[in-house]
Amino acid sequence: MRILIDILHPAHVHFFKHFRTEMKERGHEVLVTAREKDIALDLLQELDIPHEVISTQRTGLLGMAGELAQRSWRLARIARRFRPDVLTGIMGVSIAPVGRLLRIPSVVFYDTEFAARTNRFIYPMATAVCTPDCYEGSVRGRHVTYPGYHELAYLHPSRFTPDRSALGDFGLAQDEPFSILRFVSWEASHDVGEKALSAQQKTGLVATLERFGSVLISSEAPLPPDLRDRQLTGPTSRIHDLVGFAKLLVGESATMASEAAVLGTPSVFIATSGRGYISDQEHRYGLTRWFQPEAFGDALAAVNELGEVPAERWAEARAALLNDKIDLTPWQVDFFTTEFG
Repeated sequence: MRILIDILHPAHVHFFKHFRTEMKERGHEVLVTAREKDIALDLLQELDIPHEVISTQRTGLLGMAGELAQRSWRLARIARRFRPDVLTGIMGVSIAPVGRLLRIPSVVFYDTEFAARTNRFIYPMATAVCTPDCYEGSVRGRHVTYPGYHELAYLHPSRFTPDRSALGDFGLAQDEPFSILRFVSWEASHDVGEKALSAQQKTGLVATLERFGSVLISSEAPLPPDLRDRQLTGPTSRIHDLVGFAKLLVGESATMASEAAVLGTPSVFIATSGRGYISDQEHRYGLTRWFQPEAFGDALAAVNELGEVPAERWAEARAALLNDKIDLTPWQVDFFTTEFG
């Protein structure tokens, strides 16, 4: 089988890395195309994954439309050359239209319901749309679900165990308590209508989290001057080791909130739009809390509350989650082998 994987975001590198390895070990050919966004290319290089860059992130509606046209044209050229049996990627904005045009099957993975306009356009063109079973949106076309989250493709304990030695790479002592703040740029196509936290709110989060130890900040957007000395530095490929030992993770990234949850680190997600998987983690396991920016005071109260909970409680919640959910990589391998192998 010949598989083309299209990478749009750094998290997509992690999502597909074990699937790629296992399919190659089974004798299948895998080609990776990529988008220059944040640390996506750095991760591919650190993980020694050969790839072809077909676009660079652009902002604004016109910029994003131009980028989409460019990457879809380049993807089509590569697909004609590589002749894949199947295209796959998260969101699927290029693979589904190109697959339809070239009559190549496409498998779209997605977990973001509020990207409604994109989903209405893309889903019907895909051969299959695969989502967590907690996905709350509707899917036109073939909809395949699994009992898990994207993050369990790379953070399930059969795939990953946090390494405490990584803390030194981020300037932390081995036994030093710390929390992580994550801020995003809100420049993705599905971020229209989202409201970023203000500089004052970001400073307030730091002050609240300092009760529980050091505060490290990961930010796609420039930080206020008084917070820049807290900017996280260290190897991008070891960020999940850091998350696994954090006291709390707070911020605007649903992906990192979910990563924290599956590692047993409580998280507070602040954004206008929720996610089905965040709701699942909040209401079934208590590992995540979601607040809209207008309820910022409630979010601060939740940070204080979660910070006082004993670590044993989070270990129990994580065990319950893992008992209910699957390691997604074997599911991916089985699905592609059965459908296209």
